[in-house]
Order: sequence, then structure tokens, then C-alpha cells
Amino acid sequence: MDVNVNTVEQSQNEMQKAPQKRDQFKAFWNRYGPGYLMLAPFMILFIIFILLPVVTAIGLSFTNYNILQPPKWAGITNYRLLFTDDDVFLIALRNTLLFAVVTGPIGFFASFFFAWIIDQLKWRNAFALAFYAPSLTSGIAMSVVWLYFFSADRYGFLNNILINIGIISEPILWNMNPDTILPVIIIVSVWMSMGTGFLVFLAGLQNIPREYYEAAAIDGVQNRFQELAYITFPCMKPQLLFGAINAIVNSFGVFDVAVSIAGMPSPNYAGHTIVAHLYDHAFIRFNMGYASVIAVVLFLLTFLLGRLSMKIFSTDN
Repeated sequence: MDVNVNTVEQSQNEMQKAPQKRDQFKAFWNRYGPGYLMLAPFMILFIIFILLPVVTAIGLSFTNYNILQPPKWAGITNYRLLFTDDDVFLIALRNTLLFAVVTGPIGFFASFFFAWIIDQLKWRNAFALAFYAPSLTSGIAMSVVWLYFFSADRYGFLNNILINIGIISEPILWNMNPDTILPVIIIVSVWMSMGTGFLVFLAGLQNIPREYYEAAAIDGVQNRFQELAYITFPCMKPQLLFGAINAIVNSFGVFDVAVSIAGMPSPNYAGHTIVAHLYDHAFIRFNMGYASVIAVVLFLLTFLLGRLSMKIFSTDN
């Protein structure tokens, strides 16, 4: 008898909880449902084109896979080969790190500096277009233009000037000499990097209320550099974060400019980068398992540096 009473009470409790759960779900959906529906297209595309490829690359990095045959488990063999037996990868890693160390900070600070200068000019829109225009053109097209400046014969723009003023007597092989290939790539890339980041910085500067600067002047701020330190930088942390991550991704993803200037492979691999090494193994040798290892290493480098940038430019600091 007691068992039947308990069973009836449990049934009644469950029947009472069911409407409560429906009401809770209805209230939750009314409050958050439209937001999740708006977010759904982005999340679907993010999962398909970002998350799944990353997970797939991590999985393939532990296999031998040549597209034509099914993947075969290889464990950490690819990782061991990459760091111990692949001298070309170490050269590409060195070139990429050197390239990133130079072009990343220079492009970042140059973009902000010119945005800060142009924001104070009268014809800011015309200057902004002039600085943003190079980023609208592909790296290959810009490399063709720059190759005229660094042409290896005496009719090249830079060689012709240096010969005429007597600094050199023979043309310098700018895009063929291993000692000059990477500097040329860096120069072209820095010139092209002041695009998206510059535009974001300019927009951020224009969104800072002028009342802040007026109040700061009353409080004792005396020059532009103090305005930068106490007002501009704190108010522009989101834009600075975007610019830093954009600079990191572009620096570590250099490929088309390097290949257009130095070829593939470049002399003594002087212009070889991580992405070029990945392209070589993935689309020339069709060694997708090994290429996935390179992709994972590149992903980890950019991810860790991106997290560091988020820590530095966090709005909580």
C-alpha cells in the first residue's frame, strides 16, 4: 500500500514539474531565442569552415595521407620528422619568425602613427584612401610593381639610381641574392600591411569624444603625447587588439609576396616561409599528413601570440 502511495505522489510531482519546465523553456526562449537565431548562421559557417578544418588537420597530422589512399596511423612520427630531420622547415621557421618580428611591430605602429597623423589633417579622407589603396590590390600584383624597383639589371629603378650616383658599379641581384631576398620581401610586405589596421585605427580615433581631450587639458594634460598615453590608448584598446591580431596573422601567413619576388623554392631557401613549406608538401608533393603537422604548428604559433595580444590589450587592464 505504501508503495502505491509513493508511486502516485511521484507521478503527481512529475506532472507538476512538466508545466514548470515548459514555462522555464518558454521564458528562456523569449529572452534569448532571437539572439541565438541571429547567431546561428555565423556559428554554422564557423563550425564548417574553421572548427572542422582545424580538428581535421590535427587528426591528419598523426597519419600518413596522400589523398589517393586512406590515411594510415603514424603516431607522432610526422612531428618528430618535422623538428629533427626537416632542415628546410627550420629555415622556413627562422625566416618566418624574423619576418614576423620585423613586419608585425613595424606595420602595427606605422599604421597607428599614420592614422594618428592623418586624423588631425583637413583632407583626411583623401589621405586615408591613399594609405588604404595598396591593401585592395593582391600581393602578386604589388610584387610585380615592386620588382621594377628591385630589378636585377642595371635598368631597374633602384640599381639605376645607385649606379648613376656611383655607389655601386654593377647591378645588385635583389631578388636572387640570398642576402637581399628577405629584406626585399619585408619592405614590400610592410608597405602593403598599412591597410585594414590603418583604417580601423583611424575609425577608432574618430570615435573618441573630443570632450575627453578638453577635460584632460583642464586636468593638466599639456601635449599630444600625454593625450596618447592617458586618453587615446585606453579608449582604443579594442581597435589596438584587432590591429595586433591582424598583424600577427598577416606576418605568419606571408606566402604570395615571397613566392612572387623570390620564386619557389627561393635561392638557398632564403625566402622560404612556413606557409610556402606547407604549400610544397600539400599541393606539390600531396603529403597531406605532413602538411597538416606544419599547419598545426602554424596554428599554435598564431593562437598563442593572439592570446598574448588579448592579454596585453584587454579592456579589463
